[in-house]
Amino acid sequence: MKILAIDTATKSCSIAIMDGETLLAEINLVSGETHSKHLMGLVKQVFDLSGCHLSDIDGFAVTRGPGSFTGLRIGISAIKGLAMASGKSMVGVSVLDAFAFQLSLTSSLICPTLDARKGEVYFALYRSCEGRLKKETEEQVLTPQKAISKINEPCVFFGEGAKTYQKVIEEEKGDLAYFLSPSQNILRASTVALIGMDRFKNDMADDIGEFVPHYIRKSDAELAGEKKNLKSKNHLR
Repeated sequence: MKILAIDTATKSCSIAIMDGETLLAEINLVSGETHSKHLMGLVKQVFDLSGCHLSDIDGFAVTRGPGSFTGLRIGISAIKGLAMASGKSMVGVSVLDAFAFQLSLTSSLICPTLDARKGEVYFALYRSCEGRLKKETEEQVLTPQKAISKINEPCVFFGEGAKTYQKVIEEEKGDLAYFLSPSQNILRASTVALIGMDRFKNDMADDIGEFVPHYIRKSDAELAGEKKNLKSKNHLR
């Protein structure tokens, strides 16, 4: 089964084509520019490098969140367009699940973190049990201090949130905190493809029309709208 996967949830942009467990092609880019500027060009390059065409792809996978609101919309819109153009199915994959999957062989507690801005991080805790990844908490958005407050054992922290708040985590957890090298803090689309493939095998494809990003936290525009509506209701009383 050939899967094309895209991740645009963070500062990095990753596109990959997997054929079963074989990686045919993958591109990872950290440019600092909006993903919309490069994404479709990178998709074309991945097709060229793999020797595949759109008609060869059996399904599509994309990160659904949490992450950058704009980034998620860009990646999801691209995958929806490709899926509809080819008549194939798509699946969404949690960014935190995919990050944890990349470190699933460790015996320590796993804490992937994303910088949610406003002094907060998106995070969840995971543990590898008998070769399978177990999610120990729900995906949440909290301050770094609150996010790690209940951790009292060796834990591997990684992702953009861990890079941004490494000093805070070290001060709070000391020798219990472990960190990865910078290159390991990038989410790879090939990981998203592997998780997506498993979802396809279990008939867990998503509805293209109803699929939306999983933000966890409401956007500033939504919060402003709610505040405006509340003011209007109070004014009418």
